[in-house]
Amino acid sequence: MSEKSNAKAYWKENIRYVLILLAIWFMVSFAAGILFKDELNTIRIGGFKLGFWFAQQGSMYVFVILIFVYVRLMNKLDKKYGYDA
Repeated sequence: MSEKSNAKAYWKENIRYVLILLAIWFMVSFAAGILFKDELNTIRIGGFKLGFWFAQQGSMYVFVILIFVYVRLMNKLDKKYGYDA
């Protein structure tokens, strides 16, 4: 593989990861916290309704987890394409 096509494949895969992780974050923060609020409110965590929990805390926790997932994915991707130094 040439260096240019290698870099293009790297960025294509990187953008795919970013879009997937952003979609997950959207589903947790918007869909779970707003759209599915009524269904989730039938479940309680620590005395709070789950819909409230997702809207207030869950999206932040998931965002931090997704950062670590992204770092792990990028480390694997760097090794795959030889960009790990």
